[in-house]
Amino acid sequence: MNRQDPRYTQYIQILKDELIPATGCTEPIALAYGAARARSVLEKIPDRVEIIVSGNIIKNVKSVVVPNTGGLKGIEAAVAAGIVAGDETKLLDVLGSVTQEDKARILTYLDATEMTVRPTEAGPIFDINLILHAGEDYVRLRIADRHTNVVLLERNGQRLLEVPWSEQSQDAATPEEDSLTVKAILDFAETVDLADIQDILENQLTTNMAIAKEGLTNDWGACVGKVIASAFGNSIPEACKAAAAAGSDARMSGCEMPVVICAGSGNQGITASVPVAVYAERMGYSHETLLRGLIVSDLLTLHQKSGIGRLSAYCGAICAGCAAGAAMAWMDGGGFRAVSHTLVNSLAIVSGIVCDGAKPSCAAKIATAVDAGIFGYEMYKREKQFLDGEGIVKKGVENTIANVGRLGRDGMRETDREILSIMIGE
Repeated sequence: MNRQDPRYTQYIQILKDELIPATGCTEPIALAYGAARARSVLEKIPDRVEIIVSGNIIKNVKSVVVPNTGGLKGIEAAVAAGIVAGDETKLLDVLGSVTQEDKARILTYLDATEMTVRPTEAGPIFDINLILHAGEDYVRLRIADRHTNVVLLERNGQRLLEVPWSEQSQDAATPEEDSLTVKAILDFAETVDLADIQDILENQLTTNMAIAKEGLTNDWGACVGKVIASAFGNSIPEACKAAAAAGSDARMSGCEMPVVICAGSGNQGITASVPVAVYAERMGYSHETLLRGLIVSDLLTLHQKSGIGRLSAYCGAICAGCAAGAAMAWMDGGGFRAVSHTLVNSLAIVSGIVCDGAKPSCAAKIATAVDAGIFGYEMYKREKQFLDGEGIVKKGVENTIANVGRLGRDGMRETDREILSIMIGE
């Protein structure tokens, strides 16, 4: 891809915007970020907090440990951590510098402070509304669509920030994301000057492999990664699955190590990068090939997610696992045909796996997604494929990706509501 092609700059910016560090699951961390930012505007610790959030926020915060809180879970814990010890200037790494003394203060504040939580009646799928009260003073803050996208900030009735926004545009793909196609992604990955983005990719690689190693070394959550490693041996596919799952094991259970996210999700960031890194190492590929493979995997993940949205009943790790398999095909010397068939084959297998919130079983879904990505590639190598008209598969990789987007965004809306009802016991 020529540097003069506008997509060249767009793709670099996408990677810069999306591959950012986060400590902890991104939905509770978005709550902590919003709380920390609102507290900084209030300029005092609030004595009462109102929390109004969309169902998907409830779903993704309910069962996951908030990092640097001593094992606390839930919406109130995330908000309390942000208020007491969050550094809003660090965005999704807002809880990255919490001290032992802070952890004790968070628990004390949580026990002593009135917090009310209620679901939004309508609005975007990703919606966080916080009202922090301190005596007669208050600050109102709203985050919509994306984890740090503050669209409203108000202090004592004075609007300090108001970003134009409408429900019709909620979670819509950006113009840059709309420019993503499989062909263009491969063109970019093969020709980009790595100096333009190498630091971002190196950080993703180092950060996410570190938490994968932690998950394989120590006991976190259900130890899905360690179970895979001990039960199924050390073949390349099993090593890829085990490492990716282990990173999620640690992350979902409160590990305080950061993760470089992709498409707004740490699990997706792990799934898009760790299997690709393990595969490149086991196959003996150069570091440059690995970095370019990461570009393929990251951008293919984002391409799929742009049609689904940030939050859905569709498990986003599926997109990343299938993209990782396609990146393996590319690193092996496969071109557009290999990548396309790998994606279509794998999506035909695992599309429809539901997201029932962030929790330890996410690690097993990641392993399943990576397995599908690798199996889709193995099918291609043997000249086998799923065909146009079989289920959601359509002729042409872009048409299949579009169908997955339609399934995740539109078709699973009622599924999303039913999942939430089950989770909260209605």
